[in-house]
Amino acid sequence: MSERNKQVAVRFVEAMGQNDPVRAAETLAPDAVAVAMGTTNFAGTRDRDMMIGGIEAFKQLMPDGLQFTIKNVIGDGDTVAVEAQGNALTAEGKEYHNNYCFVVTLRDGLIVHMNEYFCTKLADAVLWPMVEGSGGLDQTVG
Repeated sequence: MSERNKQVAVRFVEAMGQNDPVRAAETLAPDAVAVAMGTTNFAGTRDRDMMIGGIEAFKQLMPDGLQFTIKNVIGDGDTVAVEAQGNALTAEGKEYHNNYCFVVTLRDGLIVHMNEYFCTKLADAVLWPMVEGSGGLDQTVG
């Protein structure tokens, strides 16, 4: 089960990094929730629809995606941790490099809960100005 769950978690992370909400949605349970840890604008809890909408919305921020390099994947039953480095060029031409750890809980082969750890201060500094200027994008990613 751990190997299959690892594959599902990695598939979600890769889909998110490639701006592919359809493929990401295939890995999420109907009641899936993601919690971005931290205290800045990108921190908070998102339900499944907000997760998928956020991936779609990020196409405006990072047209070529947030290309993840998977560093480590650890699985124990229904819990998987994916450590990754994200690299992107923003729509404004700024480089964005952040480190991530996704701790995923699965049920019946689908993601039901995910804690996201990343530098929200960096995300605020580089990405949030574009979110604020987008006129509503912040409803799905913030």
